[in-house]
Amino acid sequence: MIKAGQIAKGQCLIWKGDPYLVTEREFVNPGKGSAFVRVKLKSLMHGRVLQETIKSNDSVEEADVFDRDAQYMYADETAYHFMDAETYEQFQVERQGLEDKINFMKEGDTYRVVMWEATPIDVTVPLKMVLQVTEAPEAIKGDTVTGATKPVTTETGLEVKVPLFIKQGDKILVNTESGEYVERVNS
Repeated sequence: MIKAGQIAKGQCLIWKGDPYLVTEREFVNPGKGSAFVRVKLKSLMHGRVLQETIKSNDSVEEADVFDRDAQYMYADETAYHFMDAETYEQFQVERQGLEDKINFMKEGDTYRVVMWEATPIDVTVPLKMVLQVTEAPEAIKGDTVTGATKPVTTETGLEVKVPLFIKQGDKILVNTESGEYVERVNS
């Protein structure tokens, strides 16, 4: 148990019986009355986001989570399927709440899977990822009115707006938090 005043961004807590990740934290000392902490919590089980206010003297339970390296194998309608990199044990992570991550997962690559009480609950993708462009329309000469970008599709199905010079087969660096183009990668 930790005091609410000690909660930090990125920490995992047990809230209403489920593990939550602290995505934002603000300490408020109103001058009149007692201090409190305003936190934004993202459920690691379901993906929903809560905004809560906790008195700074109240205690909250810290979630005992750990990371495990696992190779991504494939996805089906309900889950992502992984294989532990050390034990070759296969397991699945429920898709619910993680739908936005499928565009940043390539079969055969290794990812960090967040575990809670021996149950996989989240997948950590890198902040930036190299993806190959599989579909790119030809740029029309002089078409710079729209900010000189065009939509392309990557190997994972992600659609990204890129500069006009990007073509099919190019590799691009994409920010996984925003889904935006960063730069072309020379390989």
